[in-house]
Amino acid sequence: MSCITTYTKKYFDPLNVDESLLDIKDIAHALSLICRGNGHVQYFYSVAQHSLACAKEAKTRGYSKEVILGCLLHDGSEVYLSDVTRPIKKELTYYLEVEDALQNVIWKHFIQRDLTKEETKLVFEIDDEMLSLELKELLNDEINRNYLKLQRKVDLSFVAFETIENEFIEFYKETMEI
Repeated sequence: MSCITTYTKKYFDPLNVDESLLDIKDIAHALSLICRGNGHVQYFYSVAQHSLACAKEAKTRGYSKEVILGCLLHDGSEVYLSDVTRPIKKELTYYLEVEDALQNVIWKHFIQRDLTKEETKLVFEIDDEMLSLELKELLNDEINRNYLKLQRKVDLSFVAFETIENEFIEFYKETMEI
């Protein structure tokens, strides 16, 4: 079997994506249970919490609905592929191709169009700035000061996965109504 079973009991093949099987509930649930930094943080801090922080930052900056949703969903492929740490991932060209293709399908499905290159650049700028803050606060490792570019105070405290899962879904729904 070349499929995974999702939280909502769908059989999803990450190599042959059926877009109709994508579900915001699967994404919110799985990301709320995946720990940032491959678990090398002081306490559990989920990818969903990180993604919400990125999306709220984009909203604070007055970015478009598409960039806000791009931030919220930028790690969506991890739901179906898992993640690989940055030093290794850059060497895995096939994985990067699969991840990129899947991520673009996720964005197109939930945002209802492709992101432009400029929008994608804005998403990953915020992602890198948030990573800078997370490393400083959750690992006491200041690799750079990109976190100083963040325009809102970010709450990095522990939050139960159920709370983050629900907030993720509600944030998505509210943003779609803009």
